[in-house]
Amino acid sequence: MGWLLKIIAAILLLLVLFLLNFYRDPKRRIPKGSNIVSPADGKIISIIDTSKNSIKIKKGLVGKIRAMTRDISHNCYVISIFMSPLDVHINRAPIGGAVKSVKHTKGAFFKAYDLEKSFKNEKNEMIIQNKNIKVKVIQIAGFLARRIKCYVKKNQKVDKGQKIGMIALGSQTTLVIPIGVDLKAKINDKIKAGTTIIAGLK
Repeated sequence: MGWLLKIIAAILLLLVLFLLNFYRDPKRRIPKGSNIVSPADGKIISIIDTSKNSIKIKKGLVGKIRAMTRDISHNCYVISIFMSPLDVHINRAPIGGAVKSVKHTKGAFFKAYDLEKSFKNEKNEMIIQNKNIKVKVIQIAGFLARRIKCYVKKNQKVDKGQKIGMIALGSQTTLVIPIGVDLKAKINDKIKAGTTIIAGLK
């Protein structure tokens, strides 16, 4: 029985350590100046430029991407960030401004790193606008992530880097920004919410 208790204790210890790691909330130094910061920790798995004639995804999803971007600009960058279970899962505002809308949409729970299927997942969309730019942050559920938490509401003022939500376990956050910014991000970049500069404003 002694070995069984040791195994149970070890499993409980690992579970506690995992939860402490998952729910950690490290302080972030928010960069000053005219820029857009990452809304999430993780890895950039896709950057879609909708101004190009060929969007490299299945034709059936082109309409979903157009619907996702039309309330931001005619042409946009759609930047998808995969958040693994080991990443910090707190989302932060990419710019300071006013929350123009918050919209929750029910959907599926496909794997968050499967870009095409993830567009069909349950999600929460937030539009933030200031005098210079309007952007959208989309919190996307994943196979393990069944809870999307949103900390802001319509007409609320937010500061750049302010915590705006959280997604439990592996998930995806997508940032939609208009073409015309000085894009700094690249596919496969490892980024941190509120710290990494995604783009500069011209």
